[in-house]
Amino acid sequence: MNYISTRGTITPIDFKDAVMMGLATDGGLLLPETIPALAPGTLESWKKLNYQELAFNVMSLFATDIPAGDLRRLIDTSYATFTHPEITPVVKKDGVHILELFHGPTLAFKDVALQFLGNLFEYLLRERGERMNIVGATSGDTGSAAIYGVRGKENINIFILHPHGKTSPVQALQMTTVLDPNVHNIAARGTFDDCQNIVKSLFSDLPFKERYALGAVNSINWARVLAQVVYYFYAYFRVAGSFGQEVVFSVPTGNFGDIFAGYVAKRMGLPVKKLLLATNENNILTRFINEGDYSLGEVVPTVSPSMDIQLASNFERYLYYLFDENPVRVREAFASLPVKGRIDFSPAELERVREEFISRSVNEAETIATISAFHRETGYILDPHTAVGVKAAREMVTDGTPAICLATAHPAKFAEAVARAVGFEPARPPSLEGIERLPTRCQVLDADRDAIKAFLEEKAR
Repeated sequence: MNYISTRGTITPIDFKDAVMMGLATDGGLLLPETIPALAPGTLESWKKLNYQELAFNVMSLFATDIPAGDLRRLIDTSYATFTHPEITPVVKKDGVHILELFHGPTLAFKDVALQFLGNLFEYLLRERGERMNIVGATSGDTGSAAIYGVRGKENINIFILHPHGKTSPVQALQMTTVLDPNVHNIAARGTFDDCQNIVKSLFSDLPFKERYALGAVNSINWARVLAQVVYYFYAYFRVAGSFGQEVVFSVPTGNFGDIFAGYVAKRMGLPVKKLLLATNENNILTRFINEGDYSLGEVVPTVSPSMDIQLASNFERYLYYLFDENPVRVREAFASLPVKGRIDFSPAELERVREEFISRSVNEAETIATISAFHRETGYILDPHTAVGVKAAREMVTDGTPAICLATAHPAKFAEAVARAVGFEPARPPSLEGIERLPTRCQVLDADRDAIKAFLEEKAR
């Protein structure tokens, strides 16, 4: 299968090159030329597969240039690090189906994709006899998951930017306590959007990108999205009472990557009635869906910091389809965004958006109240991101359609917020025991492109 840019100015490339390129040379995001539609009977044949087998069946439709045996080994190796035999189990609490995505090494949904991507990078670099300097930005969970995905791997250095003081303490420690020589943490004095913009700028500097062989682990890398598509199918098979029954997925998101994976699954033929996009106070995506208002604002710090984002990277991929796969329209929209501070949409386009998505913004008080009430009613502890999705689902899905809420992180990663809600800190899994006593390594820098570029040049040598 070939891959193209959302902005349409590169020659189609294969899956392997798309993974290694990360971001298209024209600044666009890479997408498959076509999203495969499932043949009749496919869902029935996939229903009883375990997670690894299902992942192979889904991914092999897109990674057509990787031999089947190699792809199976990559998948099996990646998910051997998870602590639950189902990888992403579904539990039902008080009528809500919770898709637990936090059983990987760093206790967050990003592990599902980044354990795979780390092994995929190592495989492709060994095949090509090349080295890579991975550069990524994180609002909290991507960084640690990426680091754990590539720590100690051959031919790879990783540089992760996070907003200084704006992740949870545990999130920061999960990154900065990894002391492998190939791991470099940068705490930037700014916001996640600042970090993300710097990363995109470095990838757009083609001579620099080529000289230092930059690779992307943020969800701008298509392989990240592809790995996440799998768990939408897996959850559906465990919730739907019959084939063809529709479900709603409630997805707490700020960067549009996780919910875009659900959109891809829906386009493939998964019976999804609606995708419920749940945001916190940083609600540009909710304003877009409900009001047609995609205008940039200031980032507001919240108890769900992984969603404290204004400029959603993967939104560009969705716009490519909303604009009828017209790359010129995409280019025009993103050229006007820095000038106007907004993207405008026609009434017909917004009507199409609302056929696919519904949305609810959940504020901090509602988030804490949801954690408290849900624990009181069920004994189950939600992390503050998952609580946003649960609150949205309970209010927006009232017609009896099964609601599947994505649980994106273990509550122990956000112990302070949870303690506010339930009166005590959640029990820590073994991987977090004593993490505060471990030595750390991190470079604090201004959110300045040139300063960070100089640091990369020094360490990449």
